[in-house]
Amino acid sequence: MMRVAPVSETAFIVYLGSHIDTRLTEQVGRLARLVKADFSDALIEVIPSYTSLFIQFHPRKTTYAVLEQAMFQYQSVLNQPASENESQAGKLITLPVYYHPDTGPDLAGVAKAHDKSVEEVIALHSQQFYTVCAIGFAPGFAFLASVDPAIATPRHAEPRLKVPAGSVGIANAQTAVYPADSPGGWQIIGNCPLPLFSPDREPMTPFEVGDKVRFEPIDREHFLQLGGGLWPH
Repeated sequence: MMRVAPVSETAFIVYLGSHIDTRLTEQVGRLARLVKADFSDALIEVIPSYTSLFIQFHPRKTTYAVLEQAMFQYQSVLNQPASENESQAGKLITLPVYYHPDTGPDLAGVAKAHDKSVEEVIALHSQQFYTVCAIGFAPGFAFLASVDPAIATPRHAEPRLKVPAGSVGIANAQTAVYPADSPGGWQIIGNCPLPLFSPDREPMTPFEVGDKVRFEPIDREHFLQLGGGLWPH
């Protein structure tokens, strides 16, 4: 059941549920695309999350009442197939990954923790289609769900001070790619050599909430050709 809650005179949050569910996340992403298409000139910021959508608007171009009414009108179509006129439907993004201890220092540990071989971990991680559930923590950092339960692994108790850009990690039922060098506690199992955030590019990141992501294993030679770097020992 949709709920709209004001945050300020020019902002509100639309709640579509209270529990993380990839189907719900897809609806949040679709709602964001719908409101952007219909009110593009009146919006200041639209921020999707796992179960909600934050909307800030320009008070001289629209009103809370108009947008609230639109939200409930959109609710009736969120479970229906997208129309031909609906722009920017959720897309599939394929990311190359070099799964190897040279780029994934936790790969062997994840395998051992689940009584799997390294090859089985790679297969289980790369055969899954993930949903972009939220973007945060760092610019371009997309939280992806859901990891196969057979390899879902908790974060490290003590985060690393520096995780290289492109590192592919697992944290419980989520997976993600670090878009830049940063501290982090996720279980690192490989590296994606593609740049995933650039402030000079439009859009700055390829991810939108509701998109689908899959990982494609590549070999060392291809990884290095794409500009990938090995884990700094």
